[in-house]
Amino acid sequence: MPPKGAPNVLLILTDDVGFAAPSTFGGVIPTPTLDRIANIGLRYTNFHTTSLCSPTRAALITGRNHHSVGFGVISEASTGYPGYDSVITTDNDTIGTILKANGYATSWFGKNHNTPSFQTSQAGPFDQWPIGMGFEYFYGFVSGETNQWQPDLYRNTTRVYPYLNNPTYNLTTDMADDAINYLNQLNQLDPKKPFFLYYAPGGTHAPHHPTPEWIKKISDLHLFDKGWNALRDQIFANQKRLGVVPQDAQLTPWPDKLIKPWDVLSADEKKLFIRQADVYGAYLAYTDNEIGRVVKAVEDMGKLDDTLIIFISGDNGASAEGSPAGTPNEMTFFNGVDVPVQDQLKFYDAWGSAATYPHYAVGWAWAFDTPFKWTKQVASYFGGIRNGMAIAWPSHIKDPGGVRNQFHHVIDIVPTILELTGIRAPETVNGITQTPIEGVSLADTFDKANAGAPSKHSTQYFEMFGNRAIYHDGWIASTLPYREPWNGTAPIPKDIVNGVTWELFDLSKDWTQNNDLAAANPDKLKELQDLFWIEAAKYQVLPLDASALTRFILPRPSIVAGRNDFIYTKPIVGVPLGTAPSILNKSFTITADIDVPAGGGNGMLVTAGGRFGGWGFYLLKGKPIFVYDLLDLARPRVEGAAALTPGKHNLVFSFKSDGPGLGKGGKGTITIDGVEAASGTFPNTIPFALEASETFDIGSDTGTGVDDNDYQAPFAFDGKLSSLKIELQPQP
Repeated sequence: MPPKGAPNVLLILTDDVGFAAPSTFGGVIPTPTLDRIANIGLRYTNFHTTSLCSPTRAALITGRNHHSVGFGVISEASTGYPGYDSVITTDNDTIGTILKANGYATSWFGKNHNTPSFQTSQAGPFDQWPIGMGFEYFYGFVSGETNQWQPDLYRNTTRVYPYLNNPTYNLTTDMADDAINYLNQLNQLDPKKPFFLYYAPGGTHAPHHPTPEWIKKISDLHLFDKGWNALRDQIFANQKRLGVVPQDAQLTPWPDKLIKPWDVLSADEKKLFIRQADVYGAYLAYTDNEIGRVVKAVEDMGKLDDTLIIFISGDNGASAEGSPAGTPNEMTFFNGVDVPVQDQLKFYDAWGSAATYPHYAVGWAWAFDTPFKWTKQVASYFGGIRNGMAIAWPSHIKDPGGVRNQFHHVIDIVPTILELTGIRAPETVNGITQTPIEGVSLADTFDKANAGAPSKHSTQYFEMFGNRAIYHDGWIASTLPYREPWNGTAPIPKDIVNGVTWELFDLSKDWTQNNDLAAANPDKLKELQDLFWIEAAKYQVLPLDASALTRFILPRPSIVAGRNDFIYTKPIVGVPLGTAPSILNKSFTITADIDVPAGGGNGMLVTAGGRFGGWGFYLLKGKPIFVYDLLDLARPRVEGAAALTPGKHNLVFSFKSDGPGLGKGGKGTITIDGVEAASGTFPNTIPFALEASETFDIGSDTGTGVDDNDYQAPFAFDGKLSSLKIELQPQP
């Protein structure tokens, strides 16, 4: 049982929210729930993350540095080195495991980006899923993002489809509903049992998918009409008024050489970019509102006073993964495709709807990280690693509305929870000796008498994609980024150890990393550089790896690794793409033995991906069709000329790639019962990634379809599929 008086714990983590986006930390986007937690508790202005999604989340649930628990990068870019393999080993058990063993009801809602991408299929193993990491109930998605209108959604380990036949469905609301139902059920069955609820919505990671009501509500406020430069000035003034930056803090300069100033943009650019920001603002406000419903449920149960609420506003800085002009489909960015503004304006009215998978232009990311430099992915500057946090515990925090400026890091949350629940970190779990917790508790800052006390977290390294920094006792040494986060194909330093430039900042006088002291104080810089290598060796950061794109496309272990032949004899759906056969950048053949019923001949045979990037082989009015959805920009296809007769048929689609190379085109041919029926050329194919939140399906199509003009999901095949075989040619 938990110690007497141990609080309930509600741990909230939003996604890709820059320090300056929410109203609580000076932003113009209304976030009344985060405001409320700060006003009945404390604002933390010097709190840090890792600069990327799942590394922060791994550190959050373990209390160890992200490399220590295998998450030097996201799982989709994992490699074989211990600090980068995306496996949280059993000697680093989570806060869920600890609290469950001490009588807490443990649950996890929303984003789970901590299951290795190669272990996400229905075949398991499930020890790296939430239910295997100490959380008794999970309702959410396992990838880094998901479509909020048609999500890749699981209850525990079972895929569910609540959006079917529900045209107004949105996961942001559904998730809050499920969490509220869970809490109410627990309270009625065992009102004395404490809960630990980890709530991690998809907002505001792309795709930005708020409801139409929220888009109108935020658009009507005209928050972004003056552009990103004026917005920074407005936010910075708000921050000083709120006291979340010091009065002598300096606003870092706008990067004119990287991002166009607002006043040089065309009228069409301004129109589009304002729309992008309005939809993003609506998504953040909507997400905050639904979090507020969960907090209200705790209050309605009479448990708010005895609940520790930790609300971390973002797992890294604002995202610059939308390209300089933004995109109606984030998958274009991940495949190296820029969408011209004029083409984007075609989606203006639909922006944020199910017809888009959008992300804003990078200028907004820089503004939402005011007053700092840089953005998500950049681990050496506060634009990538500083996030606002609010903590409330009404029955214990007696300085409501207070501001705390001590340096802290996401690894400090687990030791804080353990101290406040009165639970010691276990030395062993299931007979396995545990590594020490690496963070330090920040519970001492709850006392108003300690408001100005020095931080107990005196040293912290940062590293992502070879870019790095080291903080120590009020100083930070930072490497200049060798590429912009929106430029994944930029050349990397040949010598990532020595071929980078360092800057040095005295944070006691320079809150925003604005004044480089490296030339003036080389001894201090050398001291910190040496300290970085000590910390890097201690926490599995080595070897440094500056590559980004290369790591995403490298093969990694999975249930399909090394296989070129796949045979399926029954329909199967919802297979994550990381555990399914991939046709990208190679020649392949699909063979289907089917039985067409009289009056039938419709439905999906096999598909992967969806509306925003994918492919499908299906029958439509009896005609066999193969469609390659090129990121919602084009849909080349091969289509049989005549409908199939009722009865048994052997269908083959073969693709001969023009490769070697990425994204090469090729020739596709459909053969019916051994006779060529149609052929065509494909000028291009998708080089890197299909739609991230879609799956591999046989016999029907879950999620979104590859061509809305042909069919709507689930588009189940109305005949019998006796066998489907996929043969992949080795990739050159």
